[in-house]
Amino acid sequence: MAHRPSAGNPAPRSFAESLAGVDSGADAERQRGLRRMKIVALSFLLGATVIFLVCTWAQSRGAAPWVGYVRAAAEAGMIGALADWFAVTALFKHPLGIPIPHTAIIKRKKDQLGEGLGTFVRENFLSAEVVEAKLRDAEVAGRLGKWLSEPVHAQRVAAETSTVLRVLVEMLRDEDVQHVLDRMIIKRIAEPTWGPPIGRVLATLLAEGRQEALIQLLADRAFQWSLNAGEIIERVIERDSPTWSPRWVDHLVGDRIHRELMDFTDKVRRNPDHELRRSATRFLFEFADDLQHDEATIQRAENVKEQLMARDEVARAAETAWSAAKRIILESVDDPSSALRTRITDSVVHIGEALRDDADLRDKVDRWIIRAAQHLVSEYGVEITAIITETIERWDADEASRRIELHVGRDLQFIRINGTVVGSLAGLVIYSIAQLLF
Repeated sequence: MAHRPSAGNPAPRSFAESLAGVDSGADAERQRGLRRMKIVALSFLLGATVIFLVCTWAQSRGAAPWVGYVRAAAEAGMIGALADWFAVTALFKHPLGIPIPHTAIIKRKKDQLGEGLGTFVRENFLSAEVVEAKLRDAEVAGRLGKWLSEPVHAQRVAAETSTVLRVLVEMLRDEDVQHVLDRMIIKRIAEPTWGPPIGRVLATLLAEGRQEALIQLLADRAFQWSLNAGEIIERVIERDSPTWSPRWVDHLVGDRIHRELMDFTDKVRRNPDHELRRSATRFLFEFADDLQHDEATIQRAENVKEQLMARDEVARAAETAWSAAKRIILESVDDPSSALRTRITDSVVHIGEALRDDADLRDKVDRWIIRAAQHLVSEYGVEITAIITETIERWDADEASRRIELHVGRDLQFIRINGTVVGSLAGLVIYSIAQLLF
């Protein structure tokens, strides 16, 4: 039954409207082929009719007995041709325009046919078992690995990926990206209080003894600095010593301070258990605890955070980062020898080689693909096949019937031709048996 348009249901679209872009030239060729086959099928019927009439006339004039055999064959051929013409025509329309029951089947049963087709596709093509069997036979991972491992194919993937990147980058508005980066990264970093989390991270590092490497580095650098600090010490002493102090006394004091400084820094760097190093560690532990629990220290950390976030470099970090990334991407995507394209190509080749050579990896990827496909058909199989059902429901019944006949009607005309031929042979056999028996 055709749907009537209502306020809630829009008028059915014609089949042609639902298939926008159909090749009209191909449709015209199908129409010509269908018309030719109808003429051929009709010619068989007309031929059988002419033969029947001629044989009937000949028999009335006392023709030879063999004419009866020809007449019987032609008569049965006519009946077969008419029966098959009725059957083929009844699929698409009422024969001779007479509303005979159970004719114009496609027009009347369009929606049921659509529902049945959707169910057939879902049960026979989108079942989990069928999908698994087809994907296992396809060996998707192995074929994909062999294809990707070829440098030419990897370069093609890199080129296509670069094209996609260019399109995405050009589609994005700079202001939107900067706003997202600013909200997701910059402001997200600035929102929480820094003191406690930094204190917890520092306490964890100290508990693991990670500060020893830093203290050792500082001790080594301090010793290296002390080796060349003689001139600095001498200048400081000359600047700050009394004017009445002899120069040789200043040099003597400077040399002594320099030697003591070198000796002290050397002991610190050589002795992991030196008092200065233990004091530095205690200070770090106390500082980590204060960052977590001392309000004054926490507030000072917040002040430092506010000063950092107020700097122009931080405030424009999102803009700077996106501008740099965009420039690099746009400069790299069109250059086959760019670092970006080369890196993508190498990565694709490595992935392909891994899939090609590693059987366990291939099996694992195939299982991922199968599970994903089974999940899709299990969860969304009804929605996928509903596209078929709903699309056919929207088709106009007359137009759908006409176009289906356009696509399959030419082959159906062979049924009429075969009906004429088979009917003629059957009639001949039946007539012959009757003549032999009676």
